[in-house]
Amino acid sequence: MITEHDGLTLVAGGAGFIGSHLCRTLLDAGERVLCLDNLQTARRRNLDALADHPNFTFVRGDISQPLPTAVMREARSIRRIYNLACAASPVLYQADPEHTLLTNVVGTDRLLRLAEQAGARFLLASTSEVYGDPDVHPQTEAYRGNVSCTGPRACYDEGKRAAETLAFDFARSGRAEVRVARIFNTYGPHMRADDGRVVSNFIAQVLAEQPLTIYGDGTQTRSFCYVADTVEALVRLMRSEMDELVPVNIGNPAELTIAELVETLGTILGHNIEVTHRDLPTDDPRRRRPDIAQARALLGWEPTTDLLSGLRRTYAWFAAEHRRAGELRPMLPATETGTEPEVARLSATG
Repeated sequence: MITEHDGLTLVAGGAGFIGSHLCRTLLDAGERVLCLDNLQTARRRNLDALADHPNFTFVRGDISQPLPTAVMREARSIRRIYNLACAASPVLYQADPEHTLLTNVVGTDRLLRLAEQAGARFLLASTSEVYGDPDVHPQTEAYRGNVSCTGPRACYDEGKRAAETLAFDFARSGRAEVRVARIFNTYGPHMRADDGRVVSNFIAQVLAEQPLTIYGDGTQTRSFCYVADTVEALVRLMRSEMDELVPVNIGNPAELTIAELVETLGTILGHNIEVTHRDLPTDDPRRRRPDIAQARALLGWEPTTDLLSGLRRTYAWFAAEHRRAGELRPMLPATETGTEPEVARLSATG
């Protein structure tokens, strides 16, 4: 049995939105954390609060390429590997679809081989996008999906499906112990304002005093899970001693329309919000809601943060960022570049 205090935990994609919260949670639980990220879509500021933690180390690297020497030197110490390394919003993963696909397939293979070498437990952060535009509702893990393998979202959808295949093939052949989480819409602090997801878009537009952009007529649905709840589920899944080779849905089963999300934001702001409409993007799912019966049974988990509370915290964080930066731009893809060394304790700036 692996306990949280044994060895080292590698978090690939640890500077990203969910990954940075996961790193914080693991450190608070007493784990030593090695964070690996190429900073292509992550924000260095997400790790500012961790920079001086004695059990935290940052390595800059891209899992679609050979893993950095600094990671391989620690292979004998690694006991847990979380793979969250991929852009997760359509705007960002479609900006470089080849890299997105290779990150999911080649990168997952590299990390699985590291898990095999180290004898580490491996957790893949997969996605509800494997269900595509579902014709079964709500979506259970047994549903095989309705994914377009040639559409503009395929680099991510099919990449994650292939990554799951790799993970389970490694498990079936006894090469690695794996866990697979299918994460549904998650929101909270550390989201990028320009990542194209609806919560960050809406809040950034509110702060910029712009009308909210609704794609389609607003009747499409999503189920929003606050990031702290998602992270709690990932940690429970990694630590679980489950024998089943099954993916586990992680998300909030409370479903609402995009129009209802606008109304909830209006409640927080205390006034009605002006909206504009644009055409629905290609292959955008019309309905999305997880069946989390398996997470309840295997992990004893379900989300505890209601939407209004979670949105208040998220809005407050974005508002603070807006005051600091002076401007937040929704829906504009961008990457961060820099000349950081391969291994570094992050500075308090960036």
